[in-house]
Amino acid sequence: MAVVFSYTACRQLSQMFVAIIFFHGSEYILALGIHGKSNVTLKSLLISKNYLVAMIFSLLEYLIEYILFPGMKEHWWVSNWGLGMLIIGEIIRKMAIITAGRSFTHLIRVRHSEHHQLITNGIYRVVRHPGYCGFFIWSVGTQIMLCNPISTIAFALVVWRFFAQRIPYEEYFLRQFFGLQYEEYARQVPAGVPFIK
Repeated sequence: MAVVFSYTACRQLSQMFVAIIFFHGSEYILALGIHGKSNVTLKSLLISKNYLVAMIFSLLEYLIEYILFPGMKEHWWVSNWGLGMLIIGEIIRKMAIITAGRSFTHLIRVRHSEHHQLITNGIYRVVRHPGYCGFFIWSVGTQIMLCNPISTIAFALVVWRFFAQRIPYEEYFLRQFFGLQYEEYARQVPAGVPFIK
């Protein structure tokens, strides 16, 4: 049985592939520009086995629902809402990377370095972890854009759980590095991921 995609399906899937390529490509390019080629590896593309499994699952969900319930994918306002979230999440994350500069890394620092500063200006004035906030919005937005109800819930829960564990771990070291300055900052500025203090 051949599957013929509608205009909506072609639009949604092409937007998804462009979003993924732009997200990871721009992360890598920014890392190269900020940290230099000698300090950047393919890990800066932020693609893990779990991430690949999640994306494959979301595409399988899309295809199965498209075949069984094609009308489910035709809710333009839902898809456009997801596209808007994806764009907003991308902007927030890239603002975080650019604002923090050399202080932004993809791996949590467990040792203080001379380049690591506490960034509290720009987007960091509004959100303590804008990179995580942006990725959370982006990842959930990708699934809303595809009108994938199962993956929308799964992505929200899995990404939230990841950050619920990662943020306290990272903040432990930030408190070690910056002491009372970080404590005061954390009291005044929200984390940026729902239900995480």
